[in-house]
Amino acid sequence: MKYFTVEEANALLPKLKPLMKQLLNRRARASRLAQQQGHLLGDYRSNVGSADLSTLTQDFVAIDRLIAHIQAYGVLIKDVNGGLLDFLSERNGRDVYLCWKYGEDKIEFYHELHTGFAGRQQV
Repeated sequence: MKYFTVEEANALLPKLKPLMKQLLNRRARASRLAQQQGHLLGDYRSNVGSADLSTLTQDFVAIDRLIAHIQAYGVLIKDVNGGLLDFLSERNGRDVYLCWKYGEDKIEFYHELHTGFAGRQQV
């Protein structure tokens, strides 16, 4: 597992922000299409070759690839729905996560490994 300083994590954000934007957009569309087409997905006898279901399949593949791409940087995706990323770091001799949420300009928070987003504290 890679450890990040605040500076290293912030330097990575210009690469991660567009990936997260794509991920959130794909996830939103896939969720919407799955709700609209869910009746077809549950019926094994139906012909599921519609354009919407093809788009949904493509979105699932793209989501998997985007997640893998983001994780390849050594970053943990904590919440796909909210665009929440954690970067393992060391603070005062203990492991913590630097915490960033899509839409924030930079990393300004960290939290203990066991507390999560609700335990965020100012860096």
